[in-house]
Amino acid sequence: MESKKLNWRMLAMMGFTIVWGFGNVVNNYANQGLTVVVSWVLILSLYFLPYALMVGEMGSVFEKKAGGVSGWVGSTHGPMIAYLAGWTYWVVHIPYLAQKPQSILIALSWVFFGSGNLIKTFNPLFLQSIVLVIFLLFLWLSSKGMNSLKKIGALAGTSMFFMGILYILLTVAAPSLQNVESATKVWTLSTFLPKFDFTYFTTISMLVFSVGGCEKISPYVKDVANPNKNFPKGMLALAAMVGMSALLGSFAMGIMFNSGNIPPDLKMNGQYYAFKLLGEYYGVGNALMILYAVANTLSQISALMFSIDAPLKILIGDGDRNFIPAPFTKLNKHGAPINGYKLTAVLVGTLIIIPALGIGDMNNLFNWLLDLNSIVMPLRYLWVFLAYIALRGFTRNKNLSSEGGFKFIKNDKLATLIGVWCFAFTSFACLMGIFPKNIETFSHEWFFQITLNILTPIILVGLGLIFPRIAKKYN
Repeated sequence: MESKKLNWRMLAMMGFTIVWGFGNVVNNYANQGLTVVVSWVLILSLYFLPYALMVGEMGSVFEKKAGGVSGWVGSTHGPMIAYLAGWTYWVVHIPYLAQKPQSILIALSWVFFGSGNLIKTFNPLFLQSIVLVIFLLFLWLSSKGMNSLKKIGALAGTSMFFMGILYILLTVAAPSLQNVESATKVWTLSTFLPKFDFTYFTTISMLVFSVGGCEKISPYVKDVANPNKNFPKGMLALAAMVGMSALLGSFAMGIMFNSGNIPPDLKMNGQYYAFKLLGEYYGVGNALMILYAVANTLSQISALMFSIDAPLKILIGDGDRNFIPAPFTKLNKHGAPINGYKLTAVLVGTLIIIPALGIGDMNNLFNWLLDLNSIVMPLRYLWVFLAYIALRGFTRNKNLSSEGGFKFIKNDKLATLIGVWCFAFTSFACLMGIFPKNIETFSHEWFFQITLNILTPIILVGLGLIFPRIAKKYN
């Protein structure tokens, strides 16, 4: 039924909702101030646009592959590499799961107390123990098949997404509509030019983390009308929408927060500060902030439960049984992979408690875990580029190209070179993100953080290399 198929506009909006969020604007402004405007132009044109168009091309070529990236990698590299891609996709969610309960607590603090100060008053180890209890509670609910919270949170997430767009529009309009004075006083060329030093390059992993993930909509290729043309067109529209939101959002943050004197807890509380100030601009008090905090609480709960469940089921469902131990795939009566949940609990619990032993400030702990996500999450994007390099660069894969389908670049050598560039840049960004930020260099905490930043991805990805050996024994 062609009438029920997705068009490119619907596809672009789905991708925009998946890829983009208000937090991407706040976190990168917290790292760079208004110099992030130039960074966005560079990252969007030199990285995200080719990335999105590569996804568009592979979606066109592999339109019958429902599994997305794992299917692409399996078709170009074989089942073992496809398993590693699926493993990476699951395991990079571990730091993400470790931070979600923190975000829930912060959102609730703003709902009930009108500030985020309560979180800062607690000892990090005590607070992380509460975070662990919250995580285990939602892990248990997810194992019981409690899916209603996902649906409620999805609605809240959509509402929060539109509130983020509304924030940008109202803040940019505030100086003319409400006579609001810009917090950043100097708006000259030097305000926007980054200083390309070592410190700058340690922040680019957050930019890469922010624009990645458009391959998540690849399973919807089969639902798109005329996918050879409309899927790439949707990717191009997605890139344009992300670019507009990033640039306008950064300008809005510059109006509200002084680019030369950024609050140290902007990553933790910046979204709530923004809506609190926006309410003051338009004379509605804390109403917008509370509304956003409630929506964010429900959205974070939904994201937590979805990320506990979906990536694990994708790994088990799409993974080759020769590489996954049979006990790991065992389902309980609610359809939850219970042994997979147990391993998730061990890994997330470790990542919640151990950092609190060496990071003595809750704001630093939140920032560190967010930065860790920007190191680990982009590792899954590498498989997209690896599949593309194989698709366009290997003679044995030439039969995969669809005749008359979309090609990002017609010249195979140039297309392969751009795939290599995106792979290398992502790797470089992850490597630079390892170095801790905003704490005294070579202090005890600096060494503690960099050690965790190095060991965490090695251990998480390394476990995936051990599993096939265990599978041989059990299977």
